[in-house]
Amino acid sequence: MATTLPVKIEFSLPEGWQPAPPDEVGAPGVAFVALHPESRDGFTANITIAGKLRDETDLAAIAEESVQRLREAATIQVVERKQVGNPEAPALTQTLRISTSLHGRLLDLVQSQVYLVMQDVHDPSQCAVIEIALTAKPTQLDLVAEDFKDFVRSLRPAASDAA
Repeated sequence: MATTLPVKIEFSLPEGWQPAPPDEVGAPGVAFVALHPESRDGFTANITIAGKLRDETDLAAIAEESVQRLREAATIQVVERKQVGNPEAPALTQTLRISTSLHGRLLDLVQSQVYLVMQDVHDPSQCAVIEIALTAKPTQLDLVAEDFKDFVRSLRPAASDAA
């Protein structure tokens, strides 16, 4: 079942990407999914957003939780993990190689994850970790990587009550 984010955010979806209902595209537990139909080649590149309130904001530990969760259904290799951002806006990026099966066929994917710590602008005592992920076949990366970077750069706490 799709979820909602614990803090309200705003972002700009790059041209060529289409929002999709998370439950209908097999992404339960996320709040937002965007698909890149032009990349469809046995797998459609996608961007997801999930997040929850956390008492602990150790982003490396949270990223490792994600790896362990994915290992339940796939073979995962952590290619890179690095702290980015600054003390006021901590963030972490992680790149994974994923080997899984889709409809009985072996599928190799790359997932770029970004973890952001965000405070609710209306209630600064509320702190959430937002996870943004791009999942694509290695052959799709050239087509969608810059869009993902633009998407992540556009993400910010909502200034109004819009989500």
